[in-house]
Amino acid sequence: MIDISNIQTNTEESIKTLSQDHPIMLVFLRHFGCVFCRDSLKELSETQGFFKENGVEIIFVHMTENDIAEMYFEQFGLKGYKHISDPSCDLYLHFGLIKGNFNQLFGLKNIIRGFEATMKGTFISLKQVGDGFQMPGIFMLKDGEVKNSFIHRFASDIPDYKEIVNTCIAE
Repeated sequence: MIDISNIQTNTEESIKTLSQDHPIMLVFLRHFGCVFCRDSLKELSETQGFFKENGVEIIFVHMTENDIAEMYFEQFGLKGYKHISDPSCDLYLHFGLIKGNFNQLFGLKNIIRGFEATMKGTFISLKQVGDGFQMPGIFMLKDGEVKNSFIHRFASDIPDYKEIVNTCIAE
């Protein structure tokens, strides 16, 4: 079991307490220069209504200073979302998220998916903001516990955010 009792957001709120009020989708991002991170932010922005309709709060975990992260969130229409700065990746490790190997980060699957994302208008940034080897993941929290998760096997994996939420709120 993952202990979430001492984890606080940029607004100094406990995610454990927040998860007792409503479900939390804790989204661990790759670095902000990553095309897959940017594509995830774009998709989450486009589906904000679904999360609000289901009473789910998204909280991001990132690897940079809060003010830099907020610039990226604003760029993707996610201004005002709570987030957690974890430049040392300790929280990533706490949740079992690993550093990716060559295939997980740069394999053929990632190249193809990166090309597809670019064709949809999501571009890679030359500026790497965070650990380029850190793998992402998603955890649904409810009543102070992790109820569901999606651990990326490849940096290019596309989570089904709605399915992750539906599994948690169906309990």
